[in-house]
Amino acid sequence: MSTDYYARLERGTGPQPSEQMIASIAQGLHLSVDERDHVFRLAGHNPPARGANSDHISPGLLRILDRLQDTPAEIVNELGETLRQTPLGVALTGDATHFTGAHRSLVYRWFADPRSRQRYPAEDHAALSRVYAAGLRELVTTRGPGSRAHALAAMLHERSAEFRELWEAHEVGIRPSETKRFLHAEVGMLELQCQILLDPDQSHRLLVYTAEPGSESSERLRLLSVIGTQSIP
Repeated sequence: MSTDYYARLERGTGPQPSEQMIASIAQGLHLSVDERDHVFRLAGHNPPARGANSDHISPGLLRILDRLQDTPAEIVNELGETLRQTPLGVALTGDATHFTGAHRSLVYRWFADPRSRQRYPAEDHAALSRVYAAGLRELVTTRGPGSRAHALAAMLHERSAEFRELWEAHEVGIRPSETKRFLHAEVGMLELQCQILLDPDQSHRLLVYTAEPGSESSERLRLLSVIGTQSIP
């Protein structure tokens, strides 16, 4: 969006902006959900969904993310769709915000696209598969039939024999380890602690990855901060 276009919108002399444009403006201005909805109505559109189905990140969560530019961090929704990443977060896991459709969900990509597992050690794959399947089962139970979680599970039933086998095990309550291991093509293995901040109103989570000071992973993370943001893999 050009400066001139935005100025015309403020003066009320520009064309009616699309819903996508309004959503981007609202997020860029760090508006609250109520403020976002008001802007949508002013532009002649119905406001988008709130809560679990909303991609609008709260201003407070965005302000925290903005202060973590030298740390791998990302904001995800309950389906594992990445909404925003720091530059070092992109360097660590790749740009996860460009996916569309079902592929926006890490859970879907994990079972439907083998390439999504390349950044994780092979010996961790089985445990992560159980975590993702169990987490989706809990979410389907919470959100019910007709939910996006239910639709995602149905698609995975069609795509993945591994998912079907895990789903039939009816496991729930399997929590991921606080320590997560990433396999980076340039700096090697990183063992990072994952801290989570939850926004209960939007069901968004801010994930922050840190290394133990003085550890080999800390040194590799420092190296990644130098090379990774220059040429993001």
